[in-house]
Amino acid sequence: MMAVEGPFLAAVIARLPDPKFNLAAWGVAFAFAILVEAPIIMIMSASTALAEDAASFLKLRNFTYVLNAIITAAMTLVLVPPVFDFIIEDLIGLPDEVAHLTYGALFLLLPWPGAIGYRRFFQGLLIRDSRTRLVAYGTVIRLSFMAATALVLYTQFSLAGAYVGAAALSAGVCAEALASRLMARGTVRRLLESARDENEPLTYRRIAVFYYPLALTSTLALAVHPMVTFMLGRARFPVESLAVLPVVNSLSFIFRALGLSYQEVAIALLAKNREHVKQLGRFALWLGLASSLGLALVGFSPLAHVWFETVSGLSRELADFAITPTQIMVLLPATSVLLSLQRGILVQDRFTRPITWATVIEVGGIVLVLLALTRGLDMIGATAAAIAFVAGRLAGSGYLVAPSLSVLRGRTERAPAGV
Repeated sequence: MMAVEGPFLAAVIARLPDPKFNLAAWGVAFAFAILVEAPIIMIMSASTALAEDAASFLKLRNFTYVLNAIITAAMTLVLVPPVFDFIIEDLIGLPDEVAHLTYGALFLLLPWPGAIGYRRFFQGLLIRDSRTRLVAYGTVIRLSFMAATALVLYTQFSLAGAYVGAAALSAGVCAEALASRLMARGTVRRLLESARDENEPLTYRRIAVFYYPLALTSTLALAVHPMVTFMLGRARFPVESLAVLPVVNSLSFIFRALGLSYQEVAIALLAKNREHVKQLGRFALWLGLASSLGLALVGFSPLAHVWFETVSGLSRELADFAITPTQIMVLLPATSVLLSLQRGILVQDRFTRPITWATVIEVGGIVLVLLALTRGLDMIGATAAAIAFVAGRLAGSGYLVAPSLSVLRGRTERAPAGV
């Protein structure tokens, strides 16, 4: 359901004035917001794995609140004019029309990182408590508030498209954060009433040691979006590439999203002796095949023009730009499922360091391939980015094969805090 968000907002922005500049600005602003929220993304895995009693819940909650305050301060720092001008003008080199729109959109996204951290913490508690249906209800609330905000701004106000998208996204995630807290009341009450585990008490140091590799992993993974934005700004057809890439990523995310939550599923269902790994692996295989075939069905058929022109509202020129990257990204949904299963196995075993190294390999691969294709071969930016995303993901996931198998064969020691 979350995957509907991107295509919907892109379709709204594409139907407002100056769609090319606004889509480009929306893509840049969203890339920065994603980067700032990166350190808090994995808090859902942490709360799923570690919130076992009252003491661990309270420490994890405090840890989450402090981290939320830090990332919100970082988002504010980006909005300081000299800092923003340096990043946008000196580093990325965006046109003035896109830079101005990006600043306003980023300002409207200021509540986004903290709200993401808040709701993911409580969603992790719900997953641990096997109340996953409530997570889906929260997403319905998010989409409803997002869509209502976008439609009201679209029909009743004369705002730039990038501003409409940012305001709608912030409204939706804030509503979901509040709903997640309310729906987790029963789970929180049971945790607060549970007895403390005296054998292995959770300390802030243990949380930090466990969480640091996960936070570094998500930061590295999501940092690739601003880096790609930077390189696309200096590649062939920069504005067109920046305009279509968020639309292509939104379509790809519809199918990749089917596997993203599988990490928490694996953590919750593997059990300490990992007796359910065959069932989880079999399900992951079929899920991966189905999700990639779904994207291929769109990318390699007339449905591509229907999606990009009729649904997303792109011009014929931009739709043509979008089709080739979409076809290249067909492998990403399947690799997303595989990566989620591998990470779930390692997080459940509290052996998180290989996850960080896999992300380093993936990000490094993306940057190197993109540089080679845009600087060396002068390839169109959006096409080069799609190839780089696939190449990096294959390299990172390939690295995790050995440590995942090692865990399943019982050849690693279960670390007390995740090293």
